[in-house]
Amino acid sequence: MESNFTNEYFGIGIQNGKTPENLGVLWRSAQNFGASFIFTIGNRYAKQASDTHNAVKAIPYYHYNTFEDFVNNLPVGTRIVGVELTDKSEDLETFHHPRRCVYLLGAEDHGLSKQAMDSSHFLVKFKSPKSLNVAVAGSIVMYDRQLGKERV
Repeated sequence: MESNFTNEYFGIGIQNGKTPENLGVLWRSAQNFGASFIFTIGNRYAKQASDTHNAVKAIPYYHYNTFEDFVNNLPVGTRIVGVELTDKSEDLETFHHPRRCVYLLGAEDHGLSKQAMDSSHFLVKFKSPKSLNVAVAGSIVMYDRQLGKERV
């Protein structure tokens, strides 16, 4: 049996996601890009009618009521990669993805909470003047992970 510290995995999820269609599209992309699990944080999640591939049944789904619950239940050694357009964020194009991480996206209307940004080991952004749709942003991050860049 291999150690979890040599195996690669990633999860992706949304903090206080608002739009069911965006969540459904993100889950479908997560399944296609090989996510190990998906998650939501906060009380705004509802069953995703737009998840036509039924991704929530195909890969593990976790829900956390609070950000603290999320952090306290992450696998040991997991890095949090916040996706947020800030001055402190690294450009995704040059970012080296961690071997074991979760990609955390903010709600469509509020972005990531300050607590989530402060707790993230890394913050990444796109070279775009304005924010992207949350499902599009998550899909781009997962695609970028698959490009075979060196891992950290």
